[in-house]
This record gives sequence, structure tokens and C-alpha cells, in this order.
Amino acid sequence: MDWKQKIIETYGLGFHVKDIFTFENATHDKSHIIPFFADGYPGIMFQQTKNGMLLKPQNKYLSDFLLYGQTIHPIELCVEGAYQFIVFQLQPIAAKALLGIDPKILNDDCYDLHLLSSINTKEFTGKLHKTKDFIAQADIIARFISQLLLLKVYYPHAAIVDAIALIVKRNGKISIRELTTTFNITERTLQRNFIEHVGVSPKKFAKIIQFYTSFNQVTNDSSSSLTDIVYENGFADQSHFIRDFKKFTGQKPKEIKRTSKKS
Repeated sequence: MDWKQKIIETYGLGFHVKDIFTFENATHDKSHIIPFFADGYPGIMFQQTKNGMLLKPQNKYLSDFLLYGQTIHPIELCVEGAYQFIVFQLQPIAAKALLGIDPKILNDDCYDLHLLSSINTKEFTGKLHKTKDFIAQADIIARFISQLLLLKVYYPHAAIVDAIALIVKRNGKISIRELTTTFNITERTLQRNFIEHVGVSPKKFAKIIQFYTSFNQVTNDSSSSLTDIVYENGFADQSHFIRDFKKFTGQKPKEIKRTSKKS
């Protein structure tokens, strides 16, 4: 078991935290552009930079400690000089469940965690700024989330949690009718609960998961042709795939593939 999963299990965060990611670059005299695309998951991020981190296209400087929502349109994090940041990738329902924040307002945006009145965020960020060790930082953020759990008051409909899991398991290749039949829930209730707890409709969420599965194949699987990826991921045809791919990334699959080979 790696240290990331060990921390998630140690603090009992598996229902709310999917994974932990770390990013760093020690180059001081260079500008960095870090692209992010839709993947279906919100997250908590702590970042350390000398001159701050700019979110584009919003042109918004980010807090050092923040919660971000569903990424629907492609975004970029722009940094001057060296940077280090750690992300706790949350389960789709966790933004509302942990913090009581309407996830719809977080779509393609973020929330400054220093604005929380229910918890002393500075106590945690003070400790985070004193170390650059990712394991130590992850432990501090895990403690922060554990405190949020003690205050938790929002619980999603059980069928919504199960529906999310099934959408992810099926890589987004599932119809709304199958979801409503499987979980004995009306389409209206399914729609309302997804919007309330995830921030997007079930159809949109499934489309995001379908996209991200194909995106990973485009960037990581050199043996798969575009035709294979279209077929395996349930797209109607290549033109539909390219259209959806460009909607989420701003680029065509071949452009992304060329870029990933260079990086």
C-alpha cells in the first residue's frame, strides 16, 4: 500500500476522498502552464508558490488553500517560477457532504477555504506552510477533513451514491433509463439529487466520465487507434467523439496526443 492510500485509510476518508495527487517544479526562472480537464471529481488543494497561482480563463488568483468543483470547461493554472501543490481528489458528492456548499456554484470555480467559519483553517495552513514534505502535508489535510467530518450534516440519497459508482464502473456508458430502473428512482429525483450533491446532471456526469476515460486512452495508450477508442468508449461515431473531446479540452484528440508525447 502506498502512503497516499495509507493516509486515506488511516483517517477513514475512503467515502469522501478518492486519491491524493502531488505536483512540483523547482525551476525558478520559468513560467508554467498546467492544464486541467473534466474528470468528474472536485478536490481540496494546498499550493505553495512565490507569486501566486492564476486560474485561467477566469483570471483569478487562487487562495493557498481551496476547494474546487467540477471542471467542465478546460482550465489552466499559471505559475511564475517554482511551485508545489497537493490535491485531495474528492468523491463527487463530497463538496456538499463535507462543507455544505452548493456544488453548482463551484463548477469551473473554487472556494477559498479560509472563508469557513466552522473551522480554524489558519491553524492547518500555518502547519502546511512550515513543511514541503508531501507526506506531512497530506497528514495535515487529512486531519482537516477529519474535523469537517465531525461537523458533517449533509447526506446524499443512498441511490445517488450507488448511481455515481455505477456510472464510474461503466466508464459513463449507461443511460438515464437504466439508472432509474436499476435504483428504482424517478428521473426527476435522480436529476434533482445529482444537481444538488454533484453540481451537474447525471447525463452530464456520465458524459464527463466517458470523456475522461477516452482522454486517458488518447494520452496514455499508444497502441489504441482513434477508431478503437471511439468504439470502446461508446461514442456514436468518430465525429461525435471529436466534437465531445474538443468541447472538454479545446483541442482535437490528435493535438492532445502530440502534446502528451512531448511532455
